[in-house]
Amino acid sequence: MTALPAAIRRQPDGALTLALHVQPGARRTEVAGLHAGAIKIRLAAPPVEGKANACLLAFVGDCLGVPRRAVSLLAGASARQKVVRVEGADEMALARFVAGLEV
Repeated sequence: MTALPAAIRRQPDGALTLALHVQPGARRTEVAGLHAGAIKIRLAAPPVEGKANACLLAFVGDCLGVPRRAVSLLAGASARQKVVRVEGADEMALARFVAGLEV
């Protein structure tokens, strides 16, 4: 089992919750490391009409190898600080995602 940073928590049902700090309107969508106890993600989408949230959920799903429907926004719909729930992420994808945070 992968050692998880504080920003990622495994729930009793096996799902993950991720604490995120999101920066919309960036040049490209990417993980930018850790920021104040959260995973910082830069999004190319603008913060209007839910475009940044949709981009975020699709990006997190791609990073963790799950379909978009397995990723949901729990908190922070209109804030930079967000909490996302991910269901069904496998250990290999999670290990790659966590390794990318440490670079």
